Amino acid sequence: MLTNMSDVTRALQSIGTDKNPNPEELLDLVYDELRKLAALRLAREQSGQTLQATALVHEAWLRLTGHSGQHWQNRAHFFAAAAEAIRRILIESARRKARLKHGGDQVRLEIEGLNLAGVTADEQILLVNEALERFKLEDPEKEKIVVMKFFGGLTNQEVAESLGVTERTVERQWAYAKAWLFQKIQNEK
Repeated sequence: MLTNMSDVTRALQSIGTDKNPNPEELLDLVYDELRKLAALRLAREQSGQTLQATALVHEAWLRLTGHSGQHWQNRAHFFAAAAEAIRRILIESARRKARLKHGGDQVRLEIEGLNLAGVTADEQILLVNEALERFKLEDPEKEKIVVMKFFGGLTNQEVAESLGVTERTVERQWAYAKAWLFQKIQNEK
């Protein structure tokens, strides 16, 4: 069951004010939804993934509320910030594993049946992130859409609300961004 949007918006707006400085109220309202988003994102990862949805949500929550004076305009703004936090956590995890992969976590593999051209989920996240960094220089608004949809699992409506544009604009920009990223990632492989 989705959280009542007005309750979330009211809690977001009251954080850091004299009326209600308690961010735990917000956590109670959004925890289940954040957990579902994290579980969906992690379901796309490879089977040996050590990061769990609960840990991902807790780390994202700490990053979101760790800065005093943090204010969110509404539910969509909050979930956009959560998507960015999740993105950064997944990228850090992928980079850490990539470092291990180059010697720190050696495992003997049989060459038979090994698909050398395949890209692991961690490598895919790093490829997407590298392409996003280049895309950010070309078109920062479309880059935000990719982060909110790919890493945050937000709907077109939520992205549109967060950016203050129409849903149709988000659909067009998302289509362009996917094509641009696909082309850049294919060139990197």
